[in-house]
Amino acid sequence: MKKYALIVFVLLLANCSTDHVLPYEDQLKKDTAAIDKYLAKNGITPVIDPSGLRLVIVDAGSGAFPVTTSKLTVIYTGRYLATGATFDKSANPPQQFVTPLSNLIQGWQYGFAYIAKGGKATFYIPSGLAYGNAGKGPIPANSNLVFDVELVSFSN
Repeated sequence: MKKYALIVFVLLLANCSTDHVLPYEDQLKKDTAAIDKYLAKNGITPVIDPSGLRLVIVDAGSGAFPVTTSKLTVIYTGRYLATGATFDKSANPPQQFVTPLSNLIQGWQYGFAYIAKGGKATFYIPSGLAYGNAGKGPIPANSNLVFDVELVSFSN
């Protein structure tokens, strides 16, 4: 009898999980719909990258654009789209990333293709182009993120 009670308990526990992971394309549709709703509500007209990234270019900068092997020096503030709360911010002086752009989140990889040195933009990043369904540190799974960025410089 105890054996059957244990099996029933395990089956009930397994069915109680609220952790539903959507396929990437479905999550991207959900994320971009939330981002688009936020942008429309706030009267923001973005550039729409084919990846799903939305961005607003404040200043395109000048000169060359960074490439995947570039190491960036950036001033940035990262916020949650849903709440507007800041989760990360560059220190003063600006944050220099010692890793190539290709090692940073995909949202940044796509976004920095639009701005050159001195450029400023706001990136609206769907969760799949950030930390996905795993999250990272203080960033929960499936979080849509907003980054205000300024590309101070970069080296190849």
